Amino acid sequence: MERYPFRHGFSDAAWEAAKDEARSILYDTAKSNGLISYSELVAQITKVELEAHDTRLDHFLGQIAGEDDEDGKGLTTVLVVHKSGDQMPGPGFFEMAEGRGRNVSDPVAFWMSELKAVHEYWK
Repeated sequence: MERYPFRHGFSDAAWEAAKDEARSILYDTAKSNGLISYSELVAQITKVELEAHDTRLDHFLGQIAGEDDEDGKGLTTVLVVHKSGDQMPGPGFFEMAEGRGRNVSDPVAFWMSELKAVHEYWK
């Protein structure tokens, strides 16, 4: 049974293939203790076309984070950040995390803690 029925205008196969691509990118980023900007991530995804400010990207990353969290890997999309400015994840990440039961009352402290946990998992 599928976890998520909505593919936001893409075929199921393309959506799932794009999530696999994104996971590979995120896992490699985590293994190198790195971060990746939204624009850098979407530029590397070839199976679907998403933009850095595309609302579908929120759903895409939320599905990846939820599935990875359920698999014990943590919220791997914690690695995806704004290219400039605060260089942190966007508000959608924190809303998703709160929806998964995380305490995000101090967003910076939560982000640092989750980032450290994901980096540790992939060390």
